Amino acid sequence: MLKTNESKVVEFLLQCQPGPPWGQRGWNVDHKGKPFYLPSIGGITVNVQIGDSAFGWAGDHIEPGVSCTADTHKPNEHPNRGVQTYACAGNIATIVSGKAKGKKGVVIGHHGGSEHLIVEFPKEVKAKMTYDDKIIINAKGQGLTLLDYPKIRIINLAPSLLKKMNVKQLKNKKLKIPVTTLVPASCMGSGIGDSNIGTGDYDIMTSDPSTVKKYKLDQIRFGDFVALLDQDNTYGRTFKKGAITIGIVVHSDCLNGGHGPGVTTLISSVEKVIEPIISRKANIADILKIGKFKK
Repeated sequence: MLKTNESKVVEFLLQCQPGPPWGQRGWNVDHKGKPFYLPSIGGITVNVQIGDSAFGWAGDHIEPGVSCTADTHKPNEHPNRGVQTYACAGNIATIVSGKAKGKKGVVIGHHGGSEHLIVEFPKEVKAKMTYDDKIIINAKGQGLTLLDYPKIRIINLAPSLLKKMNVKQLKNKKLKIPVTTLVPASCMGSGIGDSNIGTGDYDIMTSDPSTVKKYKLDQIRFGDFVALLDQDNTYGRTFKKGAITIGIVVHSDCLNGGHGPGVTTLISSVEKVIEPIISRKANIADILKIGKFKK
């Protein structure tokens, strides 16, 4: 069993609410020079859920589930900065007002730019929600460490979810972590170079068809755990040969150049101590039986 400092990790109650979908101010242009006018970030997205494909939607940067914010008018200021910093993948979210009061969801990750927290609620719950509803997040995870693996960085990951990810300790002092996809460093785009790995995400570029086919990137789903090869996220998002970062997919494929499915950082090391192993079940929806895999 993995030894952690879970008993010392601070737990906050955070308050947020659904953030209305953002509207386009005009036509946008994709990486091929083709104009498009489509739905994008934000909203209570009724028909898109965790476990669905991140590809094929008539949209750009689509956020599944419910896009949450403490203040939609001040996304980069207090108190939204606290919500984005301290809420972690796997935390429980509870609606405390309105017709859906008492219903629970699960935090998936955060999307930079929109500064939204992505939370999965069942479809029938989303149908009852409004943009005035208050949501409380039991935020616990930032500060979590693996006591026997000091060279591995844990970020944005609830201790409860880590326990369910089927991480195995190998005799060679490595950790075997199930993922659905291996992503080459050459595909990492928007968000790379950001020094703050505790909020936001960065994108898997899908503009090159041969690379997409080779690595099966078009099979990525919302909520997939993926391995970003030669990506060091210990002190910022950067290229480092041999480093491995494990992340979770939080938004859909994109049409803009330099963009694609967004990934929130969960586990990273510059040392060769993480061994990703392919498993189609390496998705938060499958693990927690939520979203598309809800019983």
